[in-house]
Amino acid sequence: MVNSWEPLYSGIVSTKKDVDITKSLDYSSAIAVLGFSLIVSILKTFDVRVEAARVMVSAPVLALVTTHVLYINFYKLYYGWNMIVCVAMGVAQLFLWARWAAVSRHPSNWKLWVAVIASGLAMLLDIYNFPLYGGYFEAHSIWHLATVPLTIL
Repeated sequence: MVNSWEPLYSGIVSTKKDVDITKSLDYSSAIAVLGFSLIVSILKTFDVRVEAARVMVSAPVLALVTTHVLYINFYKLYYGWNMIVCVAMGVAQLFLWARWAAVSRHPSNWKLWVAVIASGLAMLLDIYNFPLYGGYFEAHSIWHLATVPLTIL
């Protein structure tokens, strides 16, 4: 199940009234969602059906996610490093889903292409963050808004 707490933690961080615990929860939940999604994209793209193979694919990703969460929570809570890891996992996912869309004959294939392209564009909002616009919106909040229709799609 996708972590439904991430938007809450991210919303708190976006208010600029955050403390280390809210940053930690935001970063940890974001990497957990990305890790889970990366596992799903690998399993789907390469049509991994054997249970032992699924475990062998999932274990390194889970190890990476666990190590990263331990690092940012118990060693150094560093935004830049967290963004590098998150973007790398996100880009890997986009390439995997694009590969699956390219070879799949699924009837809703066009939805996947829309999601891949829109997710890539939405990711730019998070990478090239800009400050509050008009005192209300910033890039991260617009990114969250943009991901709502993608989730529905």
